[in-house]
Amino acid sequence: MGTLSLSAAQQAIIEREPVGSVYLEGPAGSGKTTAAVAWLDHLLHSGIPGDQILILTPQRTLAQPYVQAVQRPDLPPGSLPVILTLNGLAQRLVSLFWPVVARDAGFAHPEKSPVFLTAETAQFYMAQVVDPLLEEGYFDGVTIDRNRLFSQILDNLNKAAFIGFEHTELATRLKAAWVGKPAQLLVYDQAQECANRFRQYCLENNLLDFSLQLEIFYHRLWTSFLVRNYLTQTFTHLIYDNIEEDVPAAHDILQEWLPSFTSALVINDSDGGYRAFLGADTETGTTLAEICKQKVQFEGTYVTNPRIDQLSACLSDALLRRVYTPSPAVDQVHQIHFERFYPAMIGWIGARIESLVHEEGVAPGEIAILAPFVSDSLRFSLMAELESRGIPARSHRPSRTLRDEPATRCLLTLAKLAHPDWELPITRQEIRVMLMQSFGGMDLIRADLCAQTLFSPKKPREGLASFDRLVPAMQERITHRIGEKLEALRAWLDAYRTSEPLPLDGFLARIFGELLSQPGFGFAGDLEAAAVTARLVESVQKFRRAASDAENGKLYMQMIAEGVIAAQSPQSYEELARTDAVLISPAHTFLMTNRPAQVQFWLDAGSLNWWQRLMQPLTHPYVLSRRWPPDRKWTDVEDYSANQESLARMLRGLLRRCSGRVFVCSVTLNERGDEEHGPLLQAFQSLRRRLNAREVQP
Repeated sequence: MGTLSLSAAQQAIIEREPVGSVYLEGPAGSGKTTAAVAWLDHLLHSGIPGDQILILTPQRTLAQPYVQAVQRPDLPPGSLPVILTLNGLAQRLVSLFWPVVARDAGFAHPEKSPVFLTAETAQFYMAQVVDPLLEEGYFDGVTIDRNRLFSQILDNLNKAAFIGFEHTELATRLKAAWVGKPAQLLVYDQAQECANRFRQYCLENNLLDFSLQLEIFYHRLWTSFLVRNYLTQTFTHLIYDNIEEDVPAAHDILQEWLPSFTSALVINDSDGGYRAFLGADTETGTTLAEICKQKVQFEGTYVTNPRIDQLSACLSDALLRRVYTPSPAVDQVHQIHFERFYPAMIGWIGARIESLVHEEGVAPGEIAILAPFVSDSLRFSLMAELESRGIPARSHRPSRTLRDEPATRCLLTLAKLAHPDWELPITRQEIRVMLMQSFGGMDLIRADLCAQTLFSPKKPREGLASFDRLVPAMQERITHRIGEKLEALRAWLDAYRTSEPLPLDGFLARIFGELLSQPGFGFAGDLEAAAVTARLVESVQKFRRAASDAENGKLYMQMIAEGVIAAQSPQSYEELARTDAVLISPAHTFLMTNRPAQVQFWLDAGSLNWWQRLMQPLTHPYVLSRRWPPDRKWTDVEDYSANQESLARMLRGLLRRCSGRVFVCSVTLNERGDEEHGPLLQAFQSLRRRLNAREVQP
């Protein structure tokens, strides 16, 4: 990689000898990661073996620049650098040193291999523990979905591991900070009981969720001379990026590990801290600066411009109710647009993006539509609006699970038809959706006719009836072209049912390859459907490895139906970035992709969801943190202050990743028909009043 396009500060980073530790700090967009990637390239071309270089990031999306760098064809021959998160490092070491640590860690079967749980398989096993307690009346007063209940208990366990305290102290810490109704104290006690039982269940069955992996690594492996010697001999060079988004346990380990590296580059984003609700701690991250021998500060930005920076400062002042005088220049980089109803807002956004693309020459990939949350209806409306105008669009919603994808629903319905011995119910609506997805171009009316005439929900074992049995008039309505596909599908399913059944992931791969992806069927040439199928197969494979039950395919289907698991599979931002398309994303997710956009649309500016945190009745992201005193109460004052700080940080982060303009969109009546005037909208209204006051001054 050449260095001609790098600044003098960036060149100073990569031209030094690969010895010693550097703490690099600066705002988003100042070129820190670019310099780190160039430094990685310098290390590799200096003859350092790739497998001696460890690259740590708090989240896989933040590692994408390094993943791209090691995929370049001009790299020197040899091994590749190791790119990991803390979870990945912990899992690798626990697996390697399992015979050494298993018995002392309290596992009932240390002679057997460990089973590492994913987010969804952990929820599956949590259900085995908690469901009997729910039947006894646990959490009667808590009105959340079961899967959210399970995930919050797991989140509590994770927080204990992140901070470094015993998981048995969770309820004590939560209750000590509570100032509301006494009934909530019982909820915390019940959550503690569930966490204790789940941990015991894991120890009895050699199961390791994320919290247990980290605890074993942090408290047992890291303190072992054998493990430390292995790590120091294996990795001699370190790049640790976005430390502000990592957890205290990671910072503790690196404080002790850093002096052992021949060279280390530690990078801190001074504006960051967006993962605080997941346990990230910016304060413990900055302590690494004291360990490093050299400190470097990057200033400026390669993304924004002075007018955007002024807008960011004005919004922060308005939000925090400070006195400020806005420059008229901020008017050039933002626009506030009001509509009364949501459909009109969607239409205005579509027209504005069409004008940006076709009249101003802005590439669709340089446009991001951001909201605090992106519901299915909002996503569909925006995608349909942009598609109608010929504008390509993509959405990135980690909260949108594979279960919500039409291709997934199609595949799972086919799995139930192919395995009648599972005795899982099938509705006509499922058949209708399956047929529309399986046969390209099949409309709703004909799909409904087929579901009504060829399938009986009361006799699901009989599967689909033959198209040839229909009366000629009905065959004409459905058409013989569709009839041929129906018979091909029915024949494939009949042949499968008479053969030796495959594991669920094998069935999905086979029906995709042999039928659905063939010419004339719905998945042919559909890259999105192929990607969904691949992620679903991967999800089932992980579940099958974790669930020892012989009928794990049936169990998987049942857990999907009950909402306990949702086939969560992280959608790589790089998958989406390969196409030049408008991005539709939650604001926080956009921040964690760490990519700029020339134009941003901020939706629902009046919504409180920009400001207030998601209510979590079983946990608390601020109380369960290292900086919170165990005997301090969490009051409305702390809640207000935390929400203000969080919104101010998010706005700075979004504007740090904007190089052109921001369109702020608000509706009088939101999707639910309510009027909203949240702090974000109030901040912009304050800015408008001050700008208007300047205009009327003599």
